[in-house]
Amino acid sequence: MSEEQKKFLEKQLWAIANLLRGRMDADDYRNYILGFIFYKYLSEKLHFYANDILKPDNLVFTDINENTKEGQKYIVHVKKACVKKLGYFLKPSELFTSIANKGSNLVDIETNDNDEAVQFFIIEDLERILNNIEQSTMGTDSEDDFIRLFEDLDLTSSKLGKTVKAKNEIIAKILALLDPLDFELEEPQSDVMGDAYEYLIGKFAKIAGKSAGEFYTPQQVSTILAKIVTSRKKRLKSVYDATCGSGSLLLRVAREVGSKNVGNFYGQELNRTTYNLARMNMILHDIHFSKFNIKQEDTLEAPQHMDMELSAEAIVANPPFSAHWSSKGIFSTDDRFSQYGKLAPKSKADFAFVQHMIHHLDDNGIMACVLPHGVLFRGAAEKHIRKYLIEDRNYIDAVIGLPANIFFGTGIPTSILVIKKCREVNDDILFIDASKEFEKHGSQNKLLDEHITKIADTYTNRTVIDKFSYRAKFKEIAENDYNLNIPRYVDTFIEEAPINILEVANELKALDIDITATENTIADFCKQLNIVIPF
Repeated sequence: MSEEQKKFLEKQLWAIANLLRGRMDADDYRNYILGFIFYKYLSEKLHFYANDILKPDNLVFTDINENTKEGQKYIVHVKKACVKKLGYFLKPSELFTSIANKGSNLVDIETNDNDEAVQFFIIEDLERILNNIEQSTMGTDSEDDFIRLFEDLDLTSSKLGKTVKAKNEIIAKILALLDPLDFELEEPQSDVMGDAYEYLIGKFAKIAGKSAGEFYTPQQVSTILAKIVTSRKKRLKSVYDATCGSGSLLLRVAREVGSKNVGNFYGQELNRTTYNLARMNMILHDIHFSKFNIKQEDTLEAPQHMDMELSAEAIVANPPFSAHWSSKGIFSTDDRFSQYGKLAPKSKADFAFVQHMIHHLDDNGIMACVLPHGVLFRGAAEKHIRKYLIEDRNYIDAVIGLPANIFFGTGIPTSILVIKKCREVNDDILFIDASKEFEKHGSQNKLLDEHITKIADTYTNRTVIDKFSYRAKFKEIAENDYNLNIPRYVDTFIEEAPINILEVANELKALDIDITATENTIADFCKQLNIVIPF
């Protein structure tokens, strides 16, 4: 997305936010803005594809008369092709631009609360259209990817206005502001729409603050994870995120190797709204509905990919830090946890997520997961699991320390745990201390491109750099009682320059002479002025 497009998008977003601000908080108006943008994308994508289908007949999709027999025949023909290729269908009258144009007319019409025909115009049309999108997928391969996709777009909410007329006018104004946005869908190589959506999700994450961790991983962290799991790989059979949020990590991996070079995308998300965002995000980035499998449920308590025996070549994740889980005894016989001998603590599910993802990691795969520093050194069950991963399995490939204050909603420093089942290096673990690799940006710290490249290259080449990285042998780790706290291995202490005592003594002597001379001058002035000497 160009800077010019970004500025125009920001301008329109700001105008919409001003319409909705005061009526609802950022989480709510995020759903309206992103939901309507997604509807616009579906409309334009289908419009271009339908026009291609109709080219041999010298027809344009929007010129079809839906009320004639001939028009209905064309609609049936185009619908069949669109559902097969795109996964859904919209009639010409249901396209975003058609509704936006009707909405602009509504805003210009003087109405009163008794004029019901006009009052329900936009709301009823939109509800019907969004429902029709979902209905067009029923009984097809794309059904799971579209079902209840627009459920967070509540067009009847009192937050939009107290009267139906007020709601209609707000919705019409939003559509009018979004209508001129050009996402260049006719350009095969363009990803303006996907970039815009990612950009907006990032903007809303910044506004949301603490709650943003539920759905968004900062782009610079996503890039590090993506570079790690794609190191020396140009194609991936599959990529998986156990706590996928809005899907940004999965898509960042796709960007590293090219989405055409990723076989399938898998993810699971607990929050229903965020799960809908992830599915929209996949479609907006032109990931075909047959290539992604995103599920909604609690990953630890109700895993959704066990039956299909998912074995992912790349796994990326940013699980909720130190979340609670049930840690029930029944999990001791669960294939994901049984081999370890102990379950992760009930109040700290970090290692439970790690174990879950290792279960789904392919033998030739790489996993990179963001975790709080506590997992590196806490005792009891977590120490037992660490020891098993190092001593029995030899799965831990690297530990990377990130700067503090780079995530929305928390200022704590975090780490990246890199896991491989078949490691090229079998006798050490690489430690990287990147805690000082950042630039201050207001209240947040930010990793720049050079910091990201340094971290990724150091990992890929397993380079030892003074004060930055270190390869610790297993004997040393065992001597440290399987404590993986990074400062135990990467010495970042910078010795101060030696002090020349004789030189300091001479400086103090010279300073003492200066002080005495100054005091004598002040005393002389006091005598001349006939006042008390102050020392």
